[in-house]
Amino acid sequence: MRLTPTHITLIKTIIHLVSLGFAVNLVDLVLSGRFGADPVDGITHFTGIAALNTLVVTMLISPIARFTKNGLLVRCRRVVGLYAFFWATLHMLTYFALDLTFNFSLLGTEILSRPYLTFGALGWLILFALTMTSTAKIQRSMGAKWQQLHNLVYVALIVGPIHFYWSSKSELIEPTIYLLLALTLLAIRWKTLKRIVLRPVFRRT
Repeated sequence: MRLTPTHITLIKTIIHLVSLGFAVNLVDLVLSGRFGADPVDGITHFTGIAALNTLVVTMLISPIARFTKNGLLVRCRRVVGLYAFFWATLHMLTYFALDLTFNFSLLGTEILSRPYLTFGALGWLILFALTMTSTAKIQRSMGAKWQQLHNLVYVALIVGPIHFYWSSKSELIEPTIYLLLALTLLAIRWKTLKRIVLRPVFRRT
């Protein structure tokens, strides 16, 4: 089925409703005490998984659009990407506010001394940069540099699961699944990644 602009509007509406539904679910879990004795750990896990899920969905949109020959579908990529940043920010704020009680100096020390936090901070900074430059106006003003910046999403895609894997104390099955998903999504784009890596090399030679 060929998608029309009306279909895209409907898909975006569904994306908003589903994402807001998960946000409501998070609030309900907190208020009802269903996160158990350590609600901070529950909130951290919930927001982290939500960030990874939305990032994975974002990276699935282009392959699905190519496979189904529905180029209009890529118009949904930005809104899903914004929700990935939203959940990643909630994930980061949960740690900063509830674990570190807004201690900026301790935050810097933790990020520099704990590799899994370094990877998490790197992923968040990339998503922040992509979100701040995601509008059509900024895309036009940046020109070719916009695409170069947004290629960093591939870095975010891999450092997110690594952050999850390193932060897991015992249960490694779930983070391993996300790591394999990320590697699969990168493998699908091997031609694009090869071009991104080799282009600077050819320019220098």
